[in-house]
Amino acid sequence: MINKQVAELAAALDGIEDGATVLLGGFGAVGQPDELIDALLEQGATGLTVVANNAGTGTRGLAGLIAAGRVRKIICSYPRSDDPRAFDAAYKAGRVELELTPQGTLSERMRCAAAGLGGFYSPIAVGTQLARDKEMREIDGKRYVLERPLRGDVALLKAQRADRWGNLTYRKSARNFNPVMAMAAELSVVQVKEMVELGAIDPECVHTPGIFIDRIVVV
Repeated sequence: MINKQVAELAAALDGIEDGATVLLGGFGAVGQPDELIDALLEQGATGLTVVANNAGTGTRGLAGLIAAGRVRKIICSYPRSDDPRAFDAAYKAGRVELELTPQGTLSERMRCAAAGLGGFYSPIAVGTQLARDKEMREIDGKRYVLERPLRGDVALLKAQRADRWGNLTYRKSARNFNPVMAMAAELSVVQVKEMVELGAIDPECVHTPGIFIDRIVVV
């Protein structure tokens, strides 16, 4: 019987190693798996490369990982938030590397990884520092920069409900990066508010199919 639910947060994060690339769902606080991130802090993995929309706020979640010195590199679109104290301190001290990536490019790089593609050509970064050292190509008279796939060793996600097979639904805009990250990681772990019986989620309302989910924990 397929049942991807685990009993506790620690079990959900079992096996995450030092140096892993971790995809963190969420747009700011919306759809962000705070409890899983806090559990990752307790788990102890270090030297992490984190892929997220922003670089943490305040002292909890991703900001807590950064403040504890667990993050080696951040790939994100928006490192400055309302309260970026943890990132600011680490970046100015040279303890964390930053790779800026436009939001659409960030999402498409992960989608390419999920689809097994070798990347895509985008006009977005042409003529900026973001295109430095990247392959350039002219197509139909327009210049493009090659953006490579972005894969994760693990994705930490947040959804509203799941069944034991791992089919997910999200609450409104909390969907954001979560579905594409689920597809782009070797191990996808999701925290949910509610577990439901098989068949309770209308197939037309499944936002992430269970084939992309490995572990579920109720928070």
